[in-house]
Amino acid sequence: MLQNRGAMFRLDPKASNALEGRKRPFHTIIPAFMEHGDQHIGFGIMGGLNQPLAHAQFVSNVVDYHMNIQAAMEEPRFTVNAKLGCNIVIESRIPASSLATLTQSGHILEVRKQYTTAMGRGQAVLHDSATKINYGASDPRADGSAEPETPDASDPARKR
Repeated sequence: MLQNRGAMFRLDPKASNALEGRKRPFHTIIPAFMEHGDQHIGFGIMGGLNQPLAHAQFVSNVVDYHMNIQAAMEEPRFTVNAKLGCNIVIESRIPASSLATLTQSGHILEVRKQYTTAMGRGQAVLHDSATKINYGASDPRADGSAEPETPDASDPARKR
């Protein structure tokens, strides 16, 4: 399936993204899923070119830094600049010492506000199949929210 991303091809045979066999269009279809034991997380962070990097940062926050899904979604992010190379767009909540180290390492930083939509906007749901409890996360960079459900008092699994 090409979705609507097939429109990204060019009919000019000299173009790098010329329409021809065995080529695939760039796409950023956002659903992602990860699981560990009884915990299953469905998430998506939209944002075009930023999407793979935002997904990697979210996964790293959960797996490497043991954050809950809301904290992982709120953590400051960075992304590539359209100029590519060492040009990085980064949120201002990154510590000044880290920004200085990146600059000293040759990165050209474009520091944005605390929460910028340039980093994408995401949502996540964690389902714990052992406890039957669902957890939600909503990105403060967007206008969504994670709304709690009232537990079913008749469910014996919830009376632990």
